[in-house]
Amino acid sequence: MAEITLGRYLFERLRQLEVNTIFGLPGDFNLTLLDNIYDVKGLRWAGNANELNAAYAADGYARVKGLACLVTTFGVGELSALNGVAGAYAEHVGLLHVVGTPSVTSQAKQLLLHHTLGNGDFTVFHRMSNNISSTSAFLSDIRSAPAEIDRCIREAYINQRPVYVGLPANLVDLTVPASLLDTPIDLSLYPNPKETEEEAVEAILRLVENSTNPIIVVDACCSRHRCKEEARKLVEVTQFPVFSTPLGKGTIDEGGVGDNMLIEDASLVSKLEHRLKTGNNVSSRFGGVYVGSLSEPHVKEMVESADLVLSIGALLSDYNTGSFSYNYKTRNIVEFHTDCTKVKQATFPDVQMKPILQTLIKKIGSVSANYKPQPVPKVKLVNTPAPKSAKLAQDWLWTRVSSWFREGDIIITETGTSSFGIIQAKFPNNTIGISQVLWGSIGYTTGATLGAVMAAEEIDPKKRVILFIGDGSLQLTVQEISTMVRWNLKPYLFVLNNDGYTIERLIHGENASYNDIQPWNNLQLLPLFNAKDYEATRISTVGEAEELLGNKDFGDNSKIRMIEVMLPRLDASKNLIRQAEMSAEANRS
Repeated sequence: MAEITLGRYLFERLRQLEVNTIFGLPGDFNLTLLDNIYDVKGLRWAGNANELNAAYAADGYARVKGLACLVTTFGVGELSALNGVAGAYAEHVGLLHVVGTPSVTSQAKQLLLHHTLGNGDFTVFHRMSNNISSTSAFLSDIRSAPAEIDRCIREAYINQRPVYVGLPANLVDLTVPASLLDTPIDLSLYPNPKETEEEAVEAILRLVENSTNPIIVVDACCSRHRCKEEARKLVEVTQFPVFSTPLGKGTIDEGGVGDNMLIEDASLVSKLEHRLKTGNNVSSRFGGVYVGSLSEPHVKEMVESADLVLSIGALLSDYNTGSFSYNYKTRNIVEFHTDCTKVKQATFPDVQMKPILQTLIKKIGSVSANYKPQPVPKVKLVNTPAPKSAKLAQDWLWTRVSSWFREGDIIITETGTSSFGIIQAKFPNNTIGISQVLWGSIGYTTGATLGAVMAAEEIDPKKRVILFIGDGSLQLTVQEISTMVRWNLKPYLFVLNNDGYTIERLIHGENASYNDIQPWNNLQLLPLFNAKDYEATRISTVGEAEELLGNKDFGDNSKIRMIEVMLPRLDASKNLIRQAEMSAEANRS
């Protein structure tokens, strides 16, 4: 083909980056664009229930695969999606938001079209999105459109933020040279300023050399910006204790060891091999989740007594820090960010964390070789014995599911009791944890589960996707279970039924009617959405949970499953109870 349509060009570019599923809804300004999806081999249209859910789904997909595409129609469609897009912006998720707009001619004439505000302003929604976009493009010229599309895709991938692309209906079927697809989009990072990076590395090495009790803390942006391997290697080389935050959970191995070490300094290999043979591997250096004053005592002590903190990809929000209760005793803090590196009080602009970590890994072994690894206390996850008839409680549940999780699982926890409770669980190696601790939009995870399970299916159909969501949160976005059924997807849907908005009750209004919900017969949802091969079960006692989680067939994702977990109304993990008290106090101050 010498020429292809602009619409097909867009989708071929995404397919080249292994974006195989497109999320969104049809609308009259994007219908001809959607026709082009079916011309691209291996591409599918998810067909969501509404635009908000579609944005959540694209977010979940991108957290697994690194990039996603959301397509909506002008005005009514794009505005419905913006809460989900804002969440992706806040939490550093790469998302291309493509909006089908009226034709260039209609815009120039300022026609009073449907889906407009009736004032002839066709840029107002674009301007709204600019505040939650890394960059944007409002296409109007077919000659420059391919380059603009390439630029926007690169920006979404590199910066891991949403990017807005307005695509007029009359441009979609105009053609561009197919040969443009032969040149891949450059997704490489711009190199760090050499002298600035060298200065930063030297300053870090001096701190490491003079340190006797250093630690590493990994946070959300370490994972989002593809630095998980660098973090792993840094732990392998140094053997420093490593901790995660709630947003960073799943970024570093918690329960096993990878043996894919790539150390370029040959003189260190024998020492490192000895460390690995004696059990000093990555997961053995994992100390737990640091949440400021909400941390387990041994975690709090180790982190706050460190004389050097190497912080990778921090997002220091209130719920990620125990209401800002971080209490480092040292000023020797190194922060690696996507756009700068900070060493104590000095900021090194444009020194991005991925390349500087790669440089640091090559050099840090020579100054950390004499470090004597500090023991990392391990808290054994053992439940207090309970009779089979005992009612389920969250503290028991999160400990128990830790032993049911498998390497490679994708574990998704809804804002509320789940996202706080999962901190108590231990992840196997190579687990992806998804939660929206910063943005915290209730109901996010139903859509995100759809996106994550579609991404997982493209990687390995046997990869399990496990959702934990409250009964109240589920009611906001339940329609997306229908889309899961439509595609014969096989997630685990654990619905924690504690009779309403427990997180809100704990913060304020324990008995207020605004924290109540209308009870649903949740086990009827799968047949309501016309599921054919499914399992729906309810557990309320320790014995029922043990029987279910111990069932070998239940462990294989052979069908979609909903498990309704019946819990007391105010039951919550100890982390959430303490956080709720702090949040309530902050709201009063």
